[in-house]
Amino acid sequence: MRESLFDVLRDEDLNRIRIHYDWRTDRAVIYTAREWEDDQPWREYNRTFTVYSALTPNAVYHNDLESRGLFERHALTGYLERVIGLMRKGRHQLLEGFYWRKKEIRFVNSIHSVKLGIHNRSQTVVMGGIRRHEPEEPEFDVLVDGMNLGRGMSFKNVAAHVPCGGCKITVHAGPVDLEDLDEVGFLAYANDRTRNTTGPDMNYPAELADVVRAHFSLGFAGGTKGFLGPTGRPTAWGTYHAMKQAVRFLEGSDSLEGKRIAIQGLGSVGSHLAEYYLGEGASLLVTDVRPETVEAFVRAHPGAAVKVVAPEEIYFVEADLFSPSALGGVLTEERIPRMGFQVIAGPANNQIRASSQEEEIALSRKLAESGILFVLDWWHNIGGVMTGWEEYLHQEKADMEALMDRIERICRDETRRLLEEAEKAGVTPTEMAYRLVEETIYGE
Repeated sequence: MRESLFDVLRDEDLNRIRIHYDWRTDRAVIYTAREWEDDQPWREYNRTFTVYSALTPNAVYHNDLESRGLFERHALTGYLERVIGLMRKGRHQLLEGFYWRKKEIRFVNSIHSVKLGIHNRSQTVVMGGIRRHEPEEPEFDVLVDGMNLGRGMSFKNVAAHVPCGGCKITVHAGPVDLEDLDEVGFLAYANDRTRNTTGPDMNYPAELADVVRAHFSLGFAGGTKGFLGPTGRPTAWGTYHAMKQAVRFLEGSDSLEGKRIAIQGLGSVGSHLAEYYLGEGASLLVTDVRPETVEAFVRAHPGAAVKVVAPEEIYFVEADLFSPSALGGVLTEERIPRMGFQVIAGPANNQIRASSQEEEIALSRKLAESGILFVLDWWHNIGGVMTGWEEYLHQEKADMEALMDRIERICRDETRRLLEEAEKAGVTPTEMAYRLVEETIYGE
């Protein structure tokens, strides 16, 4: 049997798993259950049933001892402990799993912390995006991705002044069919069960939020028909102002004119960031794993100072600044000594390849030793979550102009403060960032 939490659920005719972890006591408690039948009409969510409805008279519930026995029966106790070890490493509070056998959808919300959301006077307790992983990807890798991103969201929400805990949803499934309201309804139901406000991320179209809001729930923000639209531009705006402050810290001026800037990824965020850089007179070296994306960007900017490089070359090009704007984990122990950038600041999540705060700080020191000023991502790629919160709170009265002003002010002023305080303390900006927010997340 392969290593999988969800395969155990499938073979035991179950569809729910919760792993609670208390980092203060190092205690993990597991719950598994069958709470609905495979033919549950998810298209009826919030019409004929809600998250509070009993969905089947044949429900089954297993406590911690019984749940552990299931994994022992399938010879997967070791795998279960590896998953709990991930939670321990990052001090994660909860893993929420929902399984729909009929469509083979494996939904996990990796909830790192709920502390900021406990007394926020809102139904939303946590905020974090939803992304999809291909079915053939190893489950453990998907869980690592979700937990790393969920941990980052806890700190990002502090930096963004958003009163919600941090989480990230990873869905292990094939591409979504937006016309299949049972499939979309299941995603809406599972998200609402975790009291999360989310928005489409990697491998989910922005239109997913439109369909969810039209038929099921206001728990999805963003989308093409949202009150504020997609979140790429606000996210890029925050990173742009953080980068300017990093340059100002080194040179005394925040001008990017004449700078050579490497950008990895020209998707919904990276393309906007590239335009902001071009608008200030910078020249770009760009790449994306999708050639058609690069071609479209170049066509849209005829005559601009844009040079295209291969994806594997972007880390080592001759450039002043580097903005990772695609997947995380790109700053590794092997790559860092070969990089020649003055500053790295980009909107991609979890750019340092690490699964704990301690590992992240260790690599940030290697960046500093290589002469690179690194402004960690969750400090400034906050435009997306700020957009989601603005839309959640104000709906049709959400104000994009006021939001962009707020993003600029926070990312500009807080990045300046971060760099100045890190210099005074003789530590990296990454270490200082954690010092500034740790008490909020982990303190009493």
